[in-house]
Amino acid sequence: MLWLVDPLPVLHGPRVTLRPVREDDAPALHALLTEPAVARWWHEWDEARVRRDLIEQDEEHVNVIEVGGELAGLLLVYEEPDEYKHAALDVSLATAHQGQGLGPEALRLVITYLIEERGHHRLTIDPAAHNERAIRAYAKLGFKPVGVLRRYERAADGSWHDGLLMDLLADELL
Repeated sequence: MLWLVDPLPVLHGPRVTLRPVREDDAPALHALLTEPAVARWWHEWDEARVRRDLIEQDEEHVNVIEVGGELAGLLLVYEEPDEYKHAALDVSLATAHQGQGLGPEALRLVITYLIEERGHHRLTIDPAAHNERAIRAYAKLGFKPVGVLRRYERAADGSWHDGLLMDLLADELL
């Protein structure tokens, strides 16, 4: 079980700002998660699910990625603070913000914070095994494949597909 620790602070990078999710983010998050290029990976969301699973929950750090003051994406952080101290990440960007290096910038920002301020030595991420774009982006940060998680995630059509577990040790961040 992963335990939540103190919320993440607002983090500023050259082009992105990461901040904790707010109640007034619900409409923009719903719009993001229902874009076809995002929904392909994140499946079905309505505003009630956004509020329940992203705004009102308390099991993970839900952060929005802002670019120029606009909500451009979502970054989730699950922390295990004790015996198996590590963090797991999940990220998504709006279609208009993809392919510009903003996802890796946001990930680098939070990874650096988690290593330097929270003492995490290992981070994981688990894209769909056929999400080549995401896998390439994560590899550019130093994430390495650990193994295939067979029939890991249910697709929107009800079929199962594999996931790829990737991890990054603190001294491997590129």
